[in-house]
Amino acid sequence: MFQRLLPDQIVNTVFDIDLQALKTRGVRGIITDLDNTLVGARTPLATPELIAWLERVKQQGFQVVILSNNNQTRVSTFAKPLGIPYIPAARKPFGGAFRRALAQLKLEPKQAVVVGDQMLTDVLGGRRMGLHTILVTPIAPGEEGWGTQINRRIEKIALSRLRKKGLWPEKEGR
Repeated sequence: MFQRLLPDQIVNTVFDIDLQALKTRGVRGIITDLDNTLVGARTPLATPELIAWLERVKQQGFQVVILSNNNQTRVSTFAKPLGIPYIPAARKPFGGAFRRALAQLKLEPKQAVVVGDQMLTDVLGGRRMGLHTILVTPIAPGEEGWGTQINRRIEKIALSRLRKKGLWPEKEGR
């Protein structure tokens, strides 16, 4: 059961994603979480470094959509200045919002990746839809709400079981 929480890739930050490798695989779209994936949960706007990265992503021909469980106000405040489409209150890991994101991108699952910091929402939801999943280290874990804190405790149990089965590296940063 816990194997459904295994991401296809693990990177420290979005800046560590090998965009060329994705492009070579035929990926044209990035469905990304917002809080603790792109910026800390209490950071209202994109950092200059993130703005530059998003520009590189677009220049390389990728489309981006933000898929967040957070509310309309939070997500729109972040995404609108960047001109990035978004889906708030996504209810990840359920598939509806992932399907809407793919429809917005006009892509098939094999043409998109999901990037996020949570195994129980981003990875599980992406895997259930047949998407390639990339797990990032949370940017500011101390800023998380109670729901995410509960998810992190469940993740800890899952990681322990995955390590015992030899499916997760012992020295991973989680």
